[in-house]
Amino acid sequence: MRRIATGLKFYLGFAPKFSRLGFERAGLASEPVDADFSGQSWLVTGASGGIGREIALQAARRGARVAAVARNPSTLAELAADVEGSGSVERHAVDLALMTEVRGLVDRLAATGRRIDVLINNVGVLLNDHSVTDEGFETSFATNLLGHYLLTESMIARELLGPGSLVINMSSGGMYTAALEPEDLDITDAERHDGVMAYARHKRAQVELTHHWNSRYGPEITFHVMHPGWVDTEGVRTSLPSFRRLFRRVLRTPYQGADTAIWLATERPEPPDEGIWLDREVQPEHLSDATRTDPELREQLVVALEGHLTR
Repeated sequence: MRRIATGLKFYLGFAPKFSRLGFERAGLASEPVDADFSGQSWLVTGASGGIGREIALQAARRGARVAAVARNPSTLAELAADVEGSGSVERHAVDLALMTEVRGLVDRLAATGRRIDVLINNVGVLLNDHSVTDEGFETSFATNLLGHYLLTESMIARELLGPGSLVINMSSGGMYTAALEPEDLDITDAERHDGVMAYARHKRAQVELTHHWNSRYGPEITFHVMHPGWVDTEGVRTSLPSFRRLFRRVLRTPYQGADTAIWLATERPEPPDEGIWLDREVQPEHLSDATRTDPELREQLVVALEGHLTR
């Protein structure tokens, strides 16, 4: 009961900013992004639905050649059909929870000989039921974090990402509730699994990885982390049904959730030393000192991820 009360307080406190109301109060509906991505190559993960699909659609319709990555071939085909005649979508049916498939994707991309101008690390899942992949990783950890890390690092190593490239990591407001805990990111023990907390920890780790990558690879490659607000997606409908029932009338559309990503790719601002983007502005990435991370712990995160990939 105490956890429910705490969660409700969090949601009600942030509803004015994270919901559709925040997007409307920022006046962004009347200021659509004026962008031309002609000649650019994009890669969008989780591109078959929700925010990822909207980002892929908008990028393709503005001239980008989009490599759309998702598990379901039929929904990828629907995406390609929706942009036919007004953009270019290249379909890649890949399970990003499997590191062998992530490596295979990078191999295929490298074989084309073209560089990626914009990478959107968007795919994410909140799993209330515990599951482990065939490779031995907890499924949401593999999807939300380890796959992103491997994809990004491999693309840099293979020079698919290089000077002038932009990487946008899609985090979530849930990260405000979690500190970085590298040892608790891959919970393979079903008795310890908490889907909501696992998701929050993964999203906090995305923020910290963004800082790490900017420190290591910037300014040649730019990394941003953003929060799309509360968007009415299939993931919310299946994983957070009670939350959706409570806030359904004020949830954002995928178009509104994608807005900041499209703006970042257009404006290319300098990455902030601290902060997370929401509605085209930098917002605090911490609500209290309890979630702050020292550089040593951030490096432990990287070491832990590398360890998972080499075990």
